[in-house]
Amino acid sequence: MSTLQHAIYTRGLVRHFGDVRAVEGIDLEVARGEIYGFLGPNGAGKTTVIRMLITLLAPTAGEIRVAGYDVVRQAAEVRLRIGAALQEAALDNKQTGRELLHLQGRLYGLSHRQVRERIEELSSIVDIGEAMDRMIATYSGGMKRRLDLAAALIHNPDVLFLDEPTTGLDPISRARIWDEVRSINNQLGVTIFLTTQYLEEADALAHRVGIIDRGKLATQGVPAELKRARGSDLILVRLEGDTDEAVQALKGVSQVESVDVHGQELTIGVANGAALISTIALELDHHGVMVQELTLRTPTLDDVFLQVTGARLSGDGG
Repeated sequence: MSTLQHAIYTRGLVRHFGDVRAVEGIDLEVARGEIYGFLGPNGAGKTTVIRMLITLLAPTAGEIRVAGYDVVRQAAEVRLRIGAALQEAALDNKQTGRELLHLQGRLYGLSHRQVRERIEELSSIVDIGEAMDRMIATYSGGMKRRLDLAAALIHNPDVLFLDEPTTGLDPISRARIWDEVRSINNQLGVTIFLTTQYLEEADALAHRVGIIDRGKLATQGVPAELKRARGSDLILVRLEGDTDEAVQALKGVSQVESVDVHGQELTIGVANGAALISTIALELDHHGVMVQELTLRTPTLDDVFLQVTGARLSGDGG
């Protein structure tokens, strides 16, 4: 696939801050029309990558193309073709929603008529309703996020960057944002680069996900395939005391495919958890291992994240 077929394309992307090696050789290929979820623990380099992709930060080395244009040499062309709704919405509380969108459209060179038409088009996707003519100061958090989405879309961008779009929202507002992200992608054909601190959000929305850890892309792929590669079933065991004896005990169970240790928790990969959970419980008891909790479930993206980064995704973003 040529770089022209990619909405986002990087090769050997590097960014250093003095001695701090924030990003170390990231290769990304995001197809046009794709929703790509970008995940990573705090300090992994996620925000640095985004800032380079949207022209706010120059790379130390490597190639970046967004919407078919070189981010370093053709930054102005890139900015005309991208929209960005970042964590902190830059909204003027003394404007109405309509006034803000009109100003945003005019700054992108749209005529008054084009702006009016564009607001009408977006109103069915980013549902603000009668609040469009109210002061932004009266908006709820969810309404402000939706208005920020509309502002990022006013100039009909090819690529939309969403940086943790539902952080701090209640479940109902979060679900509405999810629906709007799907509509933007399906109805407008916009490529979406999504960062999120909610793994279920990436699982629900993204066609593919990538996990960055310590400045490198640790893994990427279709969520279902990443989960399937983790194992068909997982048995989670929370222990008291040393985990070494538990690991030794499990070596005697031939059906165990993998054992990962994270603190006082074991994640055991097996083919048929329902048939094996009692065997594992008995084997641990036979070796004198004190079990606090033992549960069976299918793999989630959180398990994939834990496997590749060694930690669960915290709820404070970054």
